[in-house]
Amino acid sequence: MKRSYGTLILFVIIGAVLGGILGDLLSGVEALSSILPYLVHTYSVLEIPPVTLNLYVIKLTAGLTFTPNLMSILGMVIAIILFRRY
Repeated sequence: MKRSYGTLILFVIIGAVLGGILGDLLSGVEALSSILPYLVHTYSVLEIPPVTLNLYVIKLTAGLTFTPNLMSILGMVIAIILFRRY
């Protein structure tokens, strides 16, 4: 597999999504109730408000928000480590 920036970005996005999903799945575990609020608390990093483009036939609205939690960040770090190793 060719190692490019596109592959790295794909790894990081997949790691962030899987880390976020893992954080949500672990929210029901009673043994982690003391540390879990810190792991799943979201931090607003990037927020671009929605912009609407009205073309009278079609109306397009686009915006972007990036609010990772610590589990997502951990997933991104693991994805970068896996990308560099393999």
